[in-house]
Amino acid sequence: MAETIKKYTNGTVTVVWEPALCIHSTICWKEATGLPQVFNPRIRPWINATAATTGQIVAQVQKCPSGALRFYYNNAPIAENNRAENNVNVEVMPNGPLLVHGAITVKDQHGAVTEKKAVTAFYRCGLSGNKPYCDGSHARIKLDSTDEAAD
Repeated sequence: MAETIKKYTNGTVTVVWEPALCIHSTICWKEATGLPQVFNPRIRPWINATAATTGQIVAQVQKCPSGALRFYYNNAPIAENNRAENNVNVEVMPNGPLLVHGAITVKDQHGAVTEKKAVTAFYRCGLSGNKPYCDGSHARIKLDSTDEAAD
């Protein structure tokens, strides 16, 4: 089955959302960390790309820990929008997933290969229903990143 990919534009920038990658961190829409006038899961469509400036939208999308949200500029050359960084960085989120920033190739236990271009969230809690990726299941437990069992 084809994966769902949704796009929302304000004419200058297009926000791309891949629901299968979303770990529901709430960073995009919570008042303290997000841009709730643009990202509101209580209404449909849940992304209103005309409710803030292009700069605000781009800055918020860049905070997405899973890479489920990304963007491209509508009038930029394709090569500029798809330019992958050569650097790969790994970040351990407190009480959450392992984030890999950068372009990587993931080969699963069945040999299927997937290219990831932005941020990839890998599970650490053992609960994910989308292994090896984080699906936010750790939020149901009190994951303590200092516990051996959380590794």
